[in-house]
Amino acid sequence: MKIFLLIIYIFFFSENLYAFEIIKGNFTQGSLIIGKEDPKKTVLINKKKIKISEQGYFVFGINYDQTGSVKVESIDNNNLKLMKSYKILKRKYDIQKIDGLPENMVTPSEEELKRIERDNELIKQAKETDSNLSFFFTSFEKPLEGTLTGVYGSKRILNGQTRTPHFGIDISAPKGTPVKSSNDGIVRLSEKDLYFTGGTILIDHGHGVSTVYSHLDEVLVKKDAVVQKGQVIGKVGATGRVTGPHLDFRINWFDIRIDPRLVLNY
Repeated sequence: MKIFLLIIYIFFFSENLYAFEIIKGNFTQGSLIIGKEDPKKTVLINKKKIKISEQGYFVFGINYDQTGSVKVESIDNNNLKLMKSYKILKRKYDIQKIDGLPENMVTPSEEELKRIERDNELIKQAKETDSNLSFFFTSFEKPLEGTLTGVYGSKRILNGQTRTPHFGIDISAPKGTPVKSSNDGIVRLSEKDLYFTGGTILIDHGHGVSTVYSHLDEVLVKKDAVVQKGQVIGKVGATGRVTGPHLDFRINWFDIRIDPRLVLNY
């Protein structure tokens, strides 16, 4: 009888014996977390369903100011649930003062604000792409070598005025230095002259993960182009709101900003 019951248990519940695992990322503010689970199951992050790739990978981000904990829940076809809670580690961010910017780049006019609103809508639409591409779980590479002059999360004081934090990393390099795609993907945004970010490219790597390359002097790929990791997509410039040539490199999970240094091990 006991053997019979054991066989029944294994038959009905064996798929739940394979529990999800977190394979990349630490539960700290600004992290990108990658996990693995049976693709037949459902994964919830704080009660929100996220997709699982055919290979069994899922991904989510932790925002720069997110606190509390992250609850990861896995549900199988028999509605059996496995839940784990991870405490989010808080960080202290730098303060960065930048002077010498044109006044309209700090306090834009009403007409310029309308242009900024249009730019932001383009960026928002690109970041909201939820494709089935699965490049997000492969390693990301530095888009170029250079001096790190700005870091993620730093509170910015521009011309003496407090503005929103910086959500990327600034890599200083000479104008014209080639910029490479950090991973395989599809170009969802290719603009030569956005108000704040100048020449800007956004690449979709799947499941809401994207990278952004800003202040480019030249944009060398068009929207919807398929790009490969290490492919030259643009050149370093000083377009948009800048004080000198550099690349502003960012990583997003939908509208959640990720610290590139945590992904690139910078």
